[in-house]
Amino acid sequence: MTENNLKKITIDAVIPWVDGNDKNHQLKMIPYIDDKSIINSEKFRTRFDHVNEIEFAINSILTFAPFIRTIFIVTDNQIPQFLNNREVSKKISIIDHKIIFAGYEKYLPTFNNRPIETCIHRIPDLAEHFIYFNDDTFLINLTKPDDFFINGLPVLRGKWTKFDEDKIKSIFKAPKKGHKTAQQQAAKKIGFKRYYRFRHTPHPMRKSIFENYFKEHKEIFIENIKYRFRSPNQFTPQGLANHIEIKNKTCFLKRELQLQYFRSYKKPLFWYHYKFNNINTNYLFLGLQSLDRCKPKILQFLLNWLKNKIT
Repeated sequence: MTENNLKKITIDAVIPWVDGNDKNHQLKMIPYIDDKSIINSEKFRTRFDHVNEIEFAINSILTFAPFIRTIFIVTDNQIPQFLNNREVSKKISIIDHKIIFAGYEKYLPTFNNRPIETCIHRIPDLAEHFIYFNDDTFLINLTKPDDFFINGLPVLRGKWTKFDEDKIKSIFKAPKKGHKTAQQQAAKKIGFKRYYRFRHTPHPMRKSIFENYFKEHKEIFIENIKYRFRSPNQFTPQGLANHIEIKNKTCFLKRELQLQYFRSYKKPLFWYHYKFNNINTNYLFLGLQSLDRCKPKILQFLLNWLKNKIT
């Protein structure tokens, strides 16, 4: 039995969430968008629109991670509708952006996940050990604390990868300025020559890692929270925390992701029936990115599958 089991640690969960379907939220964006025509484009909307997957994400935590103390939902003056309809759990706490941006309100409103992620360690009463979830990430089998923290240290799922500029293909094709780039920039800030690439799994992190780093590097904190929309100048805070832990040798690296992940829904319905009926029983996590772009029949199947799996 590990020390983690002998001496239980308190673990919280954090999920950022936005109701992009909310007209008030859309109106709030308009003054900060130069090209107003993009606000209704599918590519732009998919970062904000939802199909109520947050309900399944929360219920999956309640069902398959009963050790979680509190689930913090970080929002901008919004509450998921299903929480208005019934009391799901006293474990759930809504945290407004104004709370975690206290003292830095001039950077609000923000429509960018990276400033929000940069500030989540400022949630009042957040446990030292917490797991960061996206609202489209679900637990699909019973988990235990050791799946996320061993002897109080985070379990980081991923693999070592070269920076884009060090790959041969970069000679012929410019790398995209996206999520991978943000991970690479985090690694570079900590002095690495390659990066430990993470995927769409829950991310175990320690609050003190952020507190200590940003106390010494306030200018880096400010730089990462000042953009209302994503900028190629930003780093991903999860990557920053991961590389600090790796540098300090205060983590466990795990190559096995235990993840089933989808981000495109263009295949026929029977293919999804087959895939979901044959998910590896050792998998703990399911990622369903951009469900708002899913065809109605496939979406209904996926949501029904989640409902049956979780309840």
